[in-house]
Amino acid sequence: MKNLCAALLSLYLLCLSHPIRAQYDPAKVGKKAAQLYSKGLEQAQNDDFKGAIQSMKEAIKIDPKFEDAWLSMAGMFQELKNYPEAITGFETARSIDSNYFFDFNLPYSINLAGKGDFDKALAAVTLFLTDTNLNETSRKAGQYRQNCYQFAVDYAQKHKTADYKFEPRNLGDSINSEVSEYYPTITIDGNKLIYTRRVNNNNEDFYESDRVNGQWSQARGLSGNINTNMNEGAQNISQDGQWLIFTGCNFPDGYGSCDLYISYLEGDGWSTPENLGPTVNTEFWESAPSLSPDKRDLYFASRRPDGYGGSDIYVSHRMLNGHWSQPENLGPTINTGADESTPFIHADNHSLYFTSGGHPGYGGDDLFVTRKNPDGTWTTPENLGYPINTIQNEGSLVIAADGKTAYYASDRADSRGGLDLYTFELRSDIRPAQTLWVKGRVFDQSTRKGLPSSVELTDLSTKELISKLQTDATGNYLITLPRGRDYAFNVNRRGYLFYSANFSLSKEQKDSTYNIDIPLQPIEKDAAIVLKNIFFDRNQFDLKPESQVELDKIVQLMKENPTLQIQINGHTDNIGKQADNLRLSENRAKSVVGYLTAKGIAAQRLSFKGWGDSLPVAGNTTDEGRALNRRTEMKVISK
Repeated sequence: MKNLCAALLSLYLLCLSHPIRAQYDPAKVGKKAAQLYSKGLEQAQNDDFKGAIQSMKEAIKIDPKFEDAWLSMAGMFQELKNYPEAITGFETARSIDSNYFFDFNLPYSINLAGKGDFDKALAAVTLFLTDTNLNETSRKAGQYRQNCYQFAVDYAQKHKTADYKFEPRNLGDSINSEVSEYYPTITIDGNKLIYTRRVNNNNEDFYESDRVNGQWSQARGLSGNINTNMNEGAQNISQDGQWLIFTGCNFPDGYGSCDLYISYLEGDGWSTPENLGPTVNTEFWESAPSLSPDKRDLYFASRRPDGYGGSDIYVSHRMLNGHWSQPENLGPTINTGADESTPFIHADNHSLYFTSGGHPGYGGDDLFVTRKNPDGTWTTPENLGYPINTIQNEGSLVIAADGKTAYYASDRADSRGGLDLYTFELRSDIRPAQTLWVKGRVFDQSTRKGLPSSVELTDLSTKELISKLQTDATGNYLITLPRGRDYAFNVNRRGYLFYSANFSLSKEQKDSTYNIDIPLQPIEKDAAIVLKNIFFDRNQFDLKPESQVELDKIVQLMKENPTLQIQINGHTDNIGKQADNLRLSENRAKSVVGYLTAKGIAAQRLSFKGWGDSLPVAGNTTDEGRALNRRTEMKVISK
């Protein structure tokens, strides 16, 4: 803790400019009260603030107008972050002698801001700055606080948050202990929590808990070879729960003080950690990793000298060979001359949360959010606002896939000891997109053997590739589905027809997650697939722009297999006349072929046929059945 006595002495000697006008006279304080006051200051020097406060109370009981005792006690309550009691102490002192109190408007303002009374805090520090005799140090301190309070007042006017309640809930005794727990990270299904616990005073290890029937199980150390007698911390679990990237400090194979390491979940627990290597790690400090949901991008903080000052946030991309690319600084939109750290990329792969001491805020390190633009740039960071941000330094924040459930560490009044893990609901205007997901296994349709394959998710409207990942060796995959868009979902492997699916999430619908096992068909005669992302308006045969993603997949397939010949088949439901349906289905199939030839595919490799409503795959008595019957298929004629 700060040396309270030294801080008070500094205020008296450097700032006090109104003693001549003061009515209060410290020399007139009685001997007994003065002795108790001195005892309290000595207790405060030894960090016994509760004992010091009691001594000050006893001194005040003897002399209720002992202004120094009120001021010192207020400062002690400030150290304990008991802002209401500190404010009471300052205001009582001010009522005794406002002239003597004048220079304490600065610490008084800090406590008002700590309580969230930013308007009053701004008025108090503005009054403090009216003193023309302030020394330079005091004036700079006052101006810094004035800027912070003005930011807070302006933020509150722009963000009407009266209906938002910040109510952090302690995660309880199964998670928290008498020592510090911090740096939470969670899997996409919200059922696995992994965090850092400080054990034996100076060692850091990883612990995990599972959510069962809405309750967190008793935490246990991670199994396998990941926890050691060295410091492992600042970790991030991949959304599928299979990778853990973390910070290891002073490891024997390290390149600098703190490096990034990776461990994989195996049958008997977590594997022996591997250093991510000299491309990612340097002789300088690397920490605070966050892995994108598709495992393609790794965000982290580093103090390497090519940054903008302090620690900056970087991103490294996983290449096709599995290695990580040279890290890229996220640039001056995000990074400043101060520290930026603890990046967290949400499951929507779009919203990045981080801490910064350089962007305008409430004082200290605040939490911010920035969104990724389609061109890869980032929006101007937005402060998360009070009471998530305070006048203190804020730490790491993670947000569940639902977009509203947040987790963080704090030392609130109900802490079991040190830092505890808490959860709270995020304010609606600073939330990421609610994110669903699809998972399953890709396998050969004939042999049922798992197939390592490429899985892609593309925004049908913008054609933006949202996620691209590789299944594991046995074909297992998990890919996230941020709400608010419509997606083409494709699975590809050379030698096989691609798999096509569609997820329409641009409109509100019930929360759903998907388990889809995907049989891929080898490219062979008569193999056929339904093209789920070919779209036409009702009774029209002009291809809608959203069809381009799927059409380009066919082009890619044809170019990868230069002898492949296919037939495009059109089908309709049974609404309307059969002759009209036959003509419509043929024209739609013809439109697809026309697109392919325009993209350079030889006409002799393509044919088309309309089947009208003659080959239904479902009943025509329901909207769902008719939708299935209105389809475009691709069939292999020869390979």
